[in-house]
Amino acid sequence: MATFLYRLGRLAFRRRRLVVMLWVAVLAAIGIGAMSAPGTSSGALSVPGTQSQRAIDLLQKEFPQASADGATARVVFEAPSGQKLTSAANKAEVESLVAKLEKSPQVSGVSDPFTGGLVSRSGSIAYAQVSYKVAEADVSGAAHSVQTDVVAQGEKAGLKVSLGGNAVKDKAASKAAELIGVGVAAVVLVITFGSMIAAGLPLLTAILGVAAAVLSVTLATHFFDLPSSSTTLALMLGLAVAIDYALFIVSRYRNEIRDGHEPEEACGRAVGTAGSAVVFAGLTVIVALSGLSVIGIAMLTSMGLASAFAVAVAVVIALTLLPAMLGFAGMRIMKGRMLTRRMKALERGEGESTGVRWARFVTRNPVKVLAVSVVGLALVAIPAMSLQMALNDDSGKPPGSTQRIAYDTLSKGFGPGFNGPLTVVVDARDSDDPKAAAKSAYSMLSKLDDVAAVRPPSFNESGDVALISAVPKSAATSEATKDLVGEIRGHGTALHQDTGADLMVTGLTAVNIDVSTKLSDALIPYLAIVVGLALVLLLLVFRSIVIPLKAALGFLLSVVSTLGVLVAVFQWGWLKDLFGVDQTGPIVSLLPIVLIGVVFGLAMDYEVFLVSRMREEYVHGAEPTQAVVQGFRHSGRVVTAAAVIMVSVFSGFLLDDEALIKSIGLGLATAVFFDAFVVRMTIVPAVMTLLGHRSWTLPKWLDRVLPNVDVEGEKLRHALEAEQTDPAPEPVLAGVASGVNAGSDGHGGAHAFTGFHASGDPDTPVPAQQAAGKARGLSRFKQRLARGGEATTPADSAESEAPARRKLLKNPMRRS
Repeated sequence: MATFLYRLGRLAFRRRRLVVMLWVAVLAAIGIGAMSAPGTSSGALSVPGTQSQRAIDLLQKEFPQASADGATARVVFEAPSGQKLTSAANKAEVESLVAKLEKSPQVSGVSDPFTGGLVSRSGSIAYAQVSYKVAEADVSGAAHSVQTDVVAQGEKAGLKVSLGGNAVKDKAASKAAELIGVGVAAVVLVITFGSMIAAGLPLLTAILGVAAAVLSVTLATHFFDLPSSSTTLALMLGLAVAIDYALFIVSRYRNEIRDGHEPEEACGRAVGTAGSAVVFAGLTVIVALSGLSVIGIAMLTSMGLASAFAVAVAVVIALTLLPAMLGFAGMRIMKGRMLTRRMKALERGEGESTGVRWARFVTRNPVKVLAVSVVGLALVAIPAMSLQMALNDDSGKPPGSTQRIAYDTLSKGFGPGFNGPLTVVVDARDSDDPKAAAKSAYSMLSKLDDVAAVRPPSFNESGDVALISAVPKSAATSEATKDLVGEIRGHGTALHQDTGADLMVTGLTAVNIDVSTKLSDALIPYLAIVVGLALVLLLLVFRSIVIPLKAALGFLLSVVSTLGVLVAVFQWGWLKDLFGVDQTGPIVSLLPIVLIGVVFGLAMDYEVFLVSRMREEYVHGAEPTQAVVQGFRHSGRVVTAAAVIMVSVFSGFLLDDEALIKSIGLGLATAVFFDAFVVRMTIVPAVMTLLGHRSWTLPKWLDRVLPNVDVEGEKLRHALEAEQTDPAPEPVLAGVASGVNAGSDGHGGAHAFTGFHASGDPDTPVPAQQAAGKARGLSRFKQRLARGGEATTPADSAESEAPARRKLLKNPMRRS
């Protein structure tokens, strides 16, 4: 693979104009197609096989007027202080508003508060239930305008009117998180490279890659019904991994330039080595996200596949468009005008970086570091044992929003259960007496302790399917309501035995409970599939059994610790004021499974980036401990920068007012922090130090079976060494001593020659300890002059390949 990617990198570098033009054409074509696409649609949950979904399907057939899968809204009315809604003036105003709602577009029905018993005992609060013919995402702007007009008209008359339910349009989401993330990424990249060009390339290619992915997802809506959350997750993850991948390749390219290679050669080597790690890192992310399909929830499947596609685009961009952009940048990418004194010293090979010092500290004290890290994460993970999950409702909306006001007002006037009524369906088509069956169900519901109110059954036209509304005493997301749903379903067995009728519970509350249950049941199978496939990929990359197992166990430890933090903050209320959490409750049931998919992918990114460089050093002859230190020398800074960018991007979501967004931001930021800095940069080097050579062992039978993907570029190195030892005569420039011969270091690659840089900038610092490459640098310089070339290497120049090199790279082992 390394050899193929080496050729691909050089080809993209040489044909940079063609590559860029092709990408522009692709983006234009996708953009034109996306302009006519219908766009993302309803994000409503559909859970095939659950009782709530079967009941919805039955209601659509027997009660089409009920719009069982349509959007709903609750319009809550509250009288001025000291007044009642039952007074003549207030009642007339409420009835006027209800009549306006009935005439709204897409409305299938509106319940009148006064005739439907929807007025509180105090008479000061009432609500109207509005049912729409269409799903949540398809509610039109005209319908939303009527909702806004009703609120304005009611408040003008002195009433307090608020709106709840999924048919109510949320306030436009703030773009602060994305802007903060991009801003922090830019700052971190500038600090990492000390160059605006080097910092700008990862951002530019990442933005282009995300644009291509999001436009492609939009284009796909021509053929598939995709929820809006698909593009949201694809945008977030696509931007994250695209910056990571470009950062890794650009960093390796700069290292190869410092080793004395010309830009085209440096680009080929960077893509051949770092690009291999990018491919396998991307594959692990794609596996993790595609694994969301096994859960069986259409919305999660769409989110996972769309995000996996965005990651695939990021990989292709990094391997093709980025090398082309490096071709335009040329040697200018090495001009660091923003380097600190310490960074300049490190460029000259003086002193050691923080990453190297940290690696030496860990390798000197592996047992202590490992014990402290594992015990610390285990303590943080303790709250996860109390994890409770539920889907979010209006109680998690920002304080002061119309949905939150409506929720609190209903709870005050009727009790929290009125925010999550249950729809009980009695299917009596096989019963001898459907009315008696419905009456039995009604009597059973009335006797349950946690039921606050029950409405009499209403029948379909055939009179064999009944609809009963039951209101719990407890909140929709509480454990008590979950137990109540289970109890009602349990009584359904007895009802079937007595009357032959089937009893089913549905409605938004029941659907949410079924989704949460299905997600909980899917956690272990999902983990097994994702981790199992990723272990196979890592086994191919590192040719070791220990390293993939260690990577998976470290990931599990970081995920459990993250869940502990989420439970402590959002469920127990620890530090809730610090994070702006005004109400505690169960963790959103979608969060753990999405967290596992997203963080597993990013965690394996860091594992592959860091450990692949360790393996490269080990394969090239370094001792295990020294390989760990060298891995940190070359990749520690890059992994740190990538992790800081990700933590900053995800932390930006903490600025959102909504509890769901806050929990997602805190969860992802915490998980990346734990996994990057505690697991990958602390536990991993400690374990590898303790295991020594055993970290890289593989049973002989397995070594013979597994294909060698050459992620560390060993075959490529042999091919390039063979080409360097070619005894072909070398032209000598007049006046230059003929005794200057090409030299090579222990790795077979030429190192930087002192006193001259291909950029033509004599002030550009070159590491002094790399003077061994001086002869090779002068040799290339002389050849160029002998052929009539210029002394410098312009960004647009392209040196033709020698026939021997082309033959070697077609068969890299021919001369190894």
